[in-house]
Amino acid sequence: LAYASFEIPSGWLGDTIGPRKVITRIVLWWSAFTTLTGLVHHFATLLTVRFLFGAGEAGTYPNATKVLSRWMPTVERGFGQGMVWMSGRLGGAFAPALVVFMIARMGWRPTFWIFGVVGVAWAAFFWCWFRDRPQEKSKVNEAELRIILGGRIGPTLPSSPGVSHLRAPWSRLARSGNLWAICWMYFCMAYGWYFYITWLPTYLKTRGVTMAYGGMPLFLGAIGCGLGGLLTDYVVKKTGTLKSRRYIGFAGFLLGALSMLASAWVADAMKAVVIISLASFFGDLTMGSCWAVCQDVGHELSGTVSGAMNCWGNLGGFLSPIVTGFVVQHFGNWNLPVVISGAIFLVGALLWLRIDPTKSVLE
Repeated sequence: LAYASFEIPSGWLGDTIGPRKVITRIVLWWSAFTTLTGLVHHFATLLTVRFLFGAGEAGTYPNATKVLSRWMPTVERGFGQGMVWMSGRLGGAFAPALVVFMIARMGWRPTFWIFGVVGVAWAAFFWCWFRDRPQEKSKVNEAELRIILGGRIGPTLPSSPGVSHLRAPWSRLARSGNLWAICWMYFCMAYGWYFYITWLPTYLKTRGVTMAYGGMPLFLGAIGCGLGGLLTDYVVKKTGTLKSRRYIGFAGFLLGALSMLASAWVADAMKAVVIISLASFFGDLTMGSCWAVCQDVGHELSGTVSGAMNCWGNLGGFLSPIVTGFVVQHFGNWNLPVVISGAIFLVGALLWLRIDPTKSVLE
């Protein structure tokens, strides 16, 4: 909840003062609270530190989206977003093994301290190396600038080096049907994905499947992120319209929903794992489209728009394990929460048909 609550403010801040300052602040913040985690001695203090960690971490992906909106041509945004999310998925898959390895050799406190130091070093490098706009980077030549700036299509918002034009028109954003469709679509996306990272190991155990297969959905999801980013850009180039992004989103959600629903009715446990993994693949196939569309419709407000989308997504992620636990406890049936996740994915597919990547959120 802390993470979700600060998504919109952090995304807006990236629009206002630039992602360089915000991303550096985010990484320094979470590095500090990662280090503090290794110093706590009481459970209440631990909860406070981790809450503040989540609050400070918020805005990472919206500000990464802001970076890509300024540094990549429109027809390459999907690939950029796909690579960001593929890296995130792979990091999430391999980090637990690394943490276990480090804790076994040096204890849990030094492990957190080391991660904190690494974060500070990365923030220092990023601050020195990165610039908010390609025009500000001395090593970017005129030919590269023409590729970046000349390859932009779709709706635009006023742009200038100042700050005042980036004051988000909150009332107009709140009335944007396009933005609400994007937010609820991502709510559906995150609801299903959080099932994989919270209850899937327990679900596999009830079906007699070893925990070693629990990482299969995440691994296939990472592949889906990369391929989906390439696919959405390819289709945009071929059709010449941003509207084609929504068809990638619709197809991915629909196939993910059908796979999720099918897994509930497959008797063989291993086949069910494979089908659930395919659901993860198809769902993550849309990640490039999900985040690229925030740039398409948000432009200079892409941080705010993607922050709103990710806020709604994390609310879905917050509810997913709660609803799953409630359903299993009261009905004693593991197939039911899987069916619910599949049905929510289906709603997300329909929402994609309501999203218009060519229409600004201020229209």
